[in-house]
Amino acid sequence: MSTIQTPKSQQSRLRTGAALMALAGLAFVGYAVIFLVLNFTDAFLELGIGPDQVDKGKAEIEAFSPQLYHYISHLHIAVSGFIAATGLAVAGLSWYGVRRGERWAFATAVIVPVVGLAVALPAHYPWGLATLGHLGLIYLAVLIFLVGVVTAFSGMRSPAMTHH
Repeated sequence: MSTIQTPKSQQSRLRTGAALMALAGLAFVGYAVIFLVLNFTDAFLELGIGPDQVDKGKAEIEAFSPQLYHYISHLHIAVSGFIAATGLAVAGLSWYGVRRGERWAFATAVIVPVVGLAVALPAHYPWGLATLGHLGLIYLAVLIFLVGVVTAFSGMRSPAMTHH
């Protein structure tokens, strides 16, 4: 038995999906902040990365090569910036564009993190860096994002939204 959805219920799905997408974008920003802060603590290494993944800590890396330590630190800072920028882009596009049914905003909000994740995630697996502690928060944000994408898309498919 199929249910006919009213334009109002589809608009509600669009808004709910856009809100979930924006929430996931803000979760990416939160992950980036954690990533950045850990760089400046004694933990130094990323969230969920410990001696089982990297057998040297901050002091050992710095003692071995101050230049290598600074290089790794600069990568942490740069990556956290790009994760935060991605999250802000997703949140802004979702809240201000997707929520209004703008298909270009939806497509961009989906493509941006997909590209980032498609490049970043595969490198974690061959070297045992894909720990739940390291990627768990990202997996959770991606799950929220995907629920939002599906929900928003179902709202955008309504006849009332075809003019976008």
